[in-house]
Amino acid sequence: MNTYDFKGKVAFVTGAASGIGEAAALALRAGGAQVATFDQRLPVIGEPAIQGDVSNSEQVADAVRQTRDQLGDIDIVVHSAGIGGPFQSALELSEDDWHRIMSVNADGTFYVCRHTLPAMVTRGYGRVVLVSSVAGKEGNPLLPAYAASKAAMIALAKSIARGIAGSGVLVNVVTPAVIATPLAINQTPETLEHMIRQVPLGRMGTPEEAAALISWLASEDCSFSTGAVYDLSGGRSTW
Repeated sequence: MNTYDFKGKVAFVTGAASGIGEAAALALRAGGAQVATFDQRLPVIGEPAIQGDVSNSEQVADAVRQTRDQLGDIDIVVHSAGIGGPFQSALELSEDDWHRIMSVNADGTFYVCRHTLPAMVTRGYGRVVLVSSVAGKEGNPLLPAYAASKAAMIALAKSIARGIAGSGVLVNVVTPAVIATPLAINQTPETLEHMIRQVPLGRMGTPEEAAALISWLASEDCSFSTGAVYDLSGGRSTW
């Protein structure tokens, strides 16, 4: 993978124990960044590697404080933490499952932004990359809460990006289709086959492909894009 120059930069990556978050953390570190990671499971990479729940505002705030205390001001945020949920229609989904998924995916995104962005705006520099999903653009009849929460991430990113435009802080979104992460691989063979059939290229994407796109969005080379949504869907998404 080609790497960008992140020397002197501090990155805070959520969902870094596996999948896209882990690949992004490795790519940023390969480019010279100091990387702090945050996940419910203790990440195998990151200094510091912080265990916690993105749906808990106090835990997110504490992780951000630890990062600043140990590494300095945060320059890059990659928010990849998220959960899927049961394959059920909106008419079947329980209220508990709805609240749990929205709490992690939507509330968690707000908390990560809320606790990292003010200092970045004050300093006049930052790159924030939110990992949403193609489901947030298209909807998914059997993942209603997941689709709604991922759509909320997109709308929040656009709102924040426009509100702080000109501050030196850019906020963008990546919307992958099916990627070879535990979230996809742990599905039933029938479900996974159905997901892959929807991709014109006929395969899953890789975490490393996602990390390559995230790396550009997190770099200084990305300087005229904010509030944008970048597909990584193998041709599935056409708008």
